[in-house]
Amino acid sequence: MIIPPGGIVDLGIGFPHQTIEEKKATYDFFRPLLKDRQSREEFEFPAQYMFKDVPDIVAPDVDPVAWVVAKMDEFNIQQAMTGMSEKGIRAKREYPDRFNLFASANPNKGLETLRMLDAAKAEHDIKGAMTFPSGMFPQVAVNDKKMYPIYMKCVELDIPIMINGGIVGPRMPSWPQLVEHFDEVLYDFPELTMVMMHGGEPWTALAVKLMLKWPGLHYMTSAFAPKHYPKDIINYANSRGSDKIMYCGYFPAGLSLERQFRDMPNVAFNDNVWPKFLRENAIRVFKLDQPATTTTTATTGATA
Repeated sequence: MIIPPGGIVDLGIGFPHQTIEEKKATYDFFRPLLKDRQSREEFEFPAQYMFKDVPDIVAPDVDPVAWVVAKMDEFNIQQAMTGMSEKGIRAKREYPDRFNLFASANPNKGLETLRMLDAAKAEHDIKGAMTFPSGMFPQVAVNDKKMYPIYMKCVELDIPIMINGGIVGPRMPSWPQLVEHFDEVLYDFPELTMVMMHGGEPWTALAVKLMLKWPGLHYMTSAFAPKHYPKDIINYANSRGSDKIMYCGYFPAGLSLERQFRDMPNVAFNDNVWPKFLRENAIRVFKLDQPATTTTTATTGATA
């Protein structure tokens, strides 16, 4: 493992909860999709069966933003992408050189979502949009025509769309995230920058084939401990895909940074891949080295 000069860019850091009730409420948006008793009644979060010792609860007297910044400092994480929650917006305000924001885009809200993206770019200089196809209620596939206005807006705003691919973790249908859907979208939007999240499994060979085919398609390692990075992705990064694969730690929603960086040195990336994987690709794809936008045209509809 080779730490790049300037430090690591993590494309997925959140903030801890301070009560179990707060944690459970985070997942209310897709709770109507859950049918099994464990998911509905027993689990603290719907993909609990997949993760152990999730480090996302702190004491009520702990400042969650300062706590995360201290963890970033400990592991040489210079910048992080985070969502437009109240904590995320505060982190960006208090540590403007450390945090970049993305906005969650719900295709079921139509024009409201497009106006929100305009306002989020103007007010907060968001660096990306994010959609969870299987987590929408009702569910919306990657290639559903309800997604097309969001893709057009991302092209217009010159920001990537981060979107889940592969079998979904919570116990609900995965058909919206079939990796084959990405092919149609990238055909229809050749100028779109799309970043596949959450693994693409079990279709990682297809994900690699599509990244070879479409210049705008990239991949981040969200929700995966390094020891479980798919072999197809590692092999691709070591060959023709060194510019396409980016680090996303998923802390503290699923994995501790201690776990991430204990496992990381065992990943079989070539030496030339590490600086790109840990920093350079994220800086380029999300334009993190560009100054904040100064436009103030759209100012209504932004939500935390």
